[in-house]
Amino acid sequence: MDFMEYDERITSANQNKEEEGVELTLRPKKLEDYIGQKTATENLKVFIEAAQMRNEPLDHVLFYGPPGLGKTTLAGIIANELGVDLRITSGPAIERAGDLAAILTNLNENDVLFIDEIHRLNRSVEEVLYSAMEDYALDIIIGKGPSARSIRLDLAKFTLIGATTRAGSLSAPLRDRFGVVSKFELYTIEELKKIILRSAGLLNIEVDDASLEAMAKRSRGTPRVANRILKRVRDFSQVKGRGVIDLDITNETLKSLGVDEYGLEALDREILKLIIERFKGGPVGIDTIAASIGEDRVTIEDVYEPYLIQAGFLHRTQKGRMVSEQAYKHLGIKMPE
Repeated sequence: MDFMEYDERITSANQNKEEEGVELTLRPKKLEDYIGQKTATENLKVFIEAAQMRNEPLDHVLFYGPPGLGKTTLAGIIANELGVDLRITSGPAIERAGDLAAILTNLNENDVLFIDEIHRLNRSVEEVLYSAMEDYALDIIIGKGPSARSIRLDLAKFTLIGATTRAGSLSAPLRDRFGVVSKFELYTIEELKKIILRSAGLLNIEVDDASLEAMAKRSRGTPRVANRILKRVRDFSQVKGRGVIDLDITNETLKSLGVDEYGLEALDREILKLIIERFKGGPVGIDTIAASIGEDRVTIEDVYEPYLIQAGFLHRTQKGRMVSEQAYKHLGIKMPE
């Protein structure tokens, strides 16, 4: 079976290049407008106020969880609430220690530096980051061999916000330097309905409650997917409907896109079918699943599994992955006695 690249799918939690502009207009700018992640936002509100009262930079913050849950958005909100500038980069983009030094020396007092995919930093870059986070200083080696000497460069006090989909891949020394650590959870149906309603208002689209429910249920607990579905339903409503989103046009859109009532696409169903038909429902190792469908292990663990597990279709056991009774029912396959 031929599958499109994950980033091209409607339920991909990764951001497409074409979406960057639209997504920026939909992102909230204040904590009070941010929907979901209640524990993280309530704690951050206190930490931000305390930092402002002391006129100090906010402690370094680590966000971890699946992609598309609003980590970059919340970093922008923190900078707005603090009234400082935000500098955005990513782990793979910082190739050498010199690249990091250039970024850090251009920060102003109390600025926020956001590093996405921080688990993908080079080890040499990471080691430079330790003294920057702890002492607001850079230790730079000048020269080579016996004549080499180290000089210390003072930096403006700043807040580092790191985001990662793989908290377990972070080294202990880096992880321990974050004062605030927040886990991002998948969103509830009610939270997604609020997000879609807010986005519809910003995009000037009329949408009824039944359509909100249908879109939220298929959004895999992810705001980015919810907003993408909303935009695709809007397209169908303008071309094939009356320009207003109702349940009929919502269902027609999602059927055309191959997204079922639980938000599963072809490859999600293929993973479940594979475990049922070839491995008798499991348990089966993740590497075996990856080899069988031609995807790499990391993509399955970071992208497909979190939602399949949360939705109750898949169980992770010590012996491997097993499908649930719910998966058999959903796929219309008779469960063995």
